[in-house]
Amino acid sequence: MPQPELVIFDCDGVLVDSEIIAARVEAELITAAGFEISAEEIASSYAGLTFKDILLSIEERAGIPFQIALIDRAEDLVDQRLKRDVRAIEGVHEAVASIAVPRCICSNSRTERIEFMLERTRLLPLFSGRIFSALETPTGKTKPAPDVFLHAAETLGANPARCFVIEDSVHGVTGARRAGMRVIGFTGAAHSYPGHADALTEAGAETVIRRWPELKGVIAALSEWSAD
Repeated sequence: MPQPELVIFDCDGVLVDSEIIAARVEAELITAAGFEISAEEIASSYAGLTFKDILLSIEERAGIPFQIALIDRAEDLVDQRLKRDVRAIEGVHEAVASIAVPRCICSNSRTERIEFMLERTRLLPLFSGRIFSALETPTGKTKPAPDVFLHAAETLGANPARCFVIEDSVHGVTGARRAGMRVIGFTGAAHSYPGHADALTEAGAETVIRRWPELKGVIAALSEWSAD
């Protein structure tokens, strides 16, 4: 694999430091609804999932039913805080711009949210027209399903086996591996936790980086050999 055909970036916790902001809002709402949970637990156990999937998982685990209105409340509050507080992760502009092959975003977030975060952080021009929300794919299946990755590869004419994906969550790594893609884990956001890199590796990431200046060299090195 001398050169990838496509480099796919997750958005939350990879390009922008948004996971910790969302986790704090979600923890506040879930705790108020009767299940005590910390932002740190949401970040370590549920990062990469939609809030709906987080609620469904907790309902199954704890037997506590949540009101459906909680989902809309969380969406509104998270949007408000992201519009005010979200920041790009240090070094990401230069790292993304250094990728000479086609690139795109595959995320579980809504396109509207992705775009306002990228606009606020001046990343939007780097991905304009190449943003894929799992919620808006033909199947609507979110990570850890592989659908959004496969949809992006098909749309952009790339062989999944020749795609690299940069992901910060176990769910995202799992989805990318199910799509037959190679994965680089990322642990440089504020929600990173002890054992994060090991968890990404166990899920299928070939290697893990913490700082964006490492990306170009890592892709070049991994491209020299096949993971098969």
